[in-house]
Amino acid sequence: MLVVSRKVGERILIGDEIAVTVIKVGSGGVRIGIEAPKELPVVREELAIQLREAEQLAIENARQLAGESEP
Repeated sequence: MLVVSRKVGERILIGDEIAVTVIKVGSGGVRIGIEAPKELPVVREELAIQLREAEQLAIENARQLAGESEP
């Protein structure tokens, strides 16, 4: 993991197409802006986890409805 210090307005570049900008720093956290191509999904980690869990549950429910057993 790369750990860097940045001030408000400073950026971190990831490859040629992604930029992360520090927007605001406060006592409760930091606000960042992310510029990325539209075809690259950018989501908060906790949301990605929830989506994966919901997808897995939907797959399991579909298998049960179809009469399949879990692998």
